[in-house]
Amino acid sequence: MKVLIVGASGATGRQLVDQLLTIGHDVKVVVRSTHSVKESWKDNDSVQIIIASILELSDEKMKNYVFDCDAVASCLGHNLTWKGIYGHPKKLVTEATQRLCDAIKTNRPKRPIKFVLMNTSGNRNRDLKEPISFAQKCVIGLLRLLLPPHVDNEKAADYLRSQIGQNNPFIEWVTVRPDNLIDEEEVTKYEVHPSPIRSAIFNPGKTSRINVGNFMASLLKDHDLWTKWKGQMPVIYNESSL
Repeated sequence: MKVLIVGASGATGRQLVDQLLTIGHDVKVVVRSTHSVKESWKDNDSVQIIIASILELSDEKMKNYVFDCDAVASCLGHNLTWKGIYGHPKKLVTEATQRLCDAIKTNRPKRPIKFVLMNTSGNRNRDLKEPISFAQKCVIGLLRLLLPPHVDNEKAADYLRSQIGQNNPFIEWVTVRPDNLIDEEEVTKYEVHPSPIRSAIFNPGKTSRINVGNFMASLLKDHDLWTKWKGQMPVIYNESSL
């Protein structure tokens, strides 16, 4: 399997790349500069490094990059700086998701391409009408007003849920929702649920980035696991935080 990964140089994207390489997949990574590329990737024949800003790629280049891929994974996010939160592009995740999906559809693959989007447990799956408290609704409303990245995450997931949908002939998708992200050196036990089992605002759990990478890689490798979660927005927690 060959996987195109955007956001590959981020803290979670790096984990996903390493997890995919460990299980024997080929990867294409889109990064802004060689400075963000791990040394271990540079001499690896299973890694194709594309130096580019994802939103600055032409439609033709985007189409060519996804043409020979069996899957696409997005670990894009906004840097936690003033410019990263309030600067442009404010819809980085959404626009990248839309353009990648457009490229896939333009190629008209014979079999559906798998698309995995990293998102957040603070974003609801509106297909399931997930209940949240009034207090959490108020906080989420403030986040929408004050933090553009939260709106970006919501719109990216909603695009897959409502525009790509459940029966697209060219794209199947899973949106992975980790809770509060932490760093750990090794994969540990984790649990995956259809919806949050605790408040993402008032009682968050913890999810290690390496576990997110492991779950995303497992989705792409394991047909039964993919079938279980496709078209859904599973929430992942470290078992130790429950």
